[in-house]
Amino acid sequence: MSDKSTKSSKRVLEPNERISEVLFGLIMVLTFTGSLSVAEADRVEVRTMLIGALGCNLAWGIIDGAFYLMGCLNERGTSIRSLRRLRKTTAPDEGQRIVAEMIPSTVAEVLGPSELEPIHRKLVQLPQPPARPRLSKEEWIGALAVFCWVFVTTFPVALPFIFVQDVERAMRTSNAIAIIMLFLAGYAFGRVSEYRPWMTGLAMVGLGGALVGMTIALGG
Repeated sequence: MSDKSTKSSKRVLEPNERISEVLFGLIMVLTFTGSLSVAEADRVEVRTMLIGALGCNLAWGIIDGAFYLMGCLNERGTSIRSLRRLRKTTAPDEGQRIVAEMIPSTVAEVLGPSELEPIHRKLVQLPQPPARPRLSKEEWIGALAVFCWVFVTTFPVALPFIFVQDVERAMRTSNAIAIIMLFLAGYAFGRVSEYRPWMTGLAMVGLGGALVGMTIALGG
């Protein structure tokens, strides 16, 4: 089986995954900024907070990129395993069942044996699958994109502490940016899920604030 035949048509991150990454990154950085005491903090403490916040999200970006590559390997391995099963089976019913497992369930539900069998025959005619899955250049680039997305989403919240000397003013600006980003993430999620974008955006602000408060209270 050629590398092209195993290539996933899935985007690097689906819209709901992008939104989840933004929300997680915001919560991570807010647990650092929220633990800063406006009355007592000096520039040294602000710097320490920034290093901790950005370092934490840097580490999570690397981890998330690695998870993305693991997912790609798993997807390719599943395709190889399914193709091997198809090549071994001689019963048409079994072959059609395997084909149905390889495609989205919504599509499989509307396809009958007459539609599944031609797909079965074409898949069997593909070249021999490789011994093990391999990552393509596009997937390595995708992992880098995941890392950048996770890491970059933390910067808007942290920027006020870099450019504004007054800690109290920097905190207010940072919180305002965080609220706007939480709302936009919720609004986007509402549009993707077809559920009241404005209400979902406001709910996301409340949920994000609650999660940050819970994380700080638990020592996170």
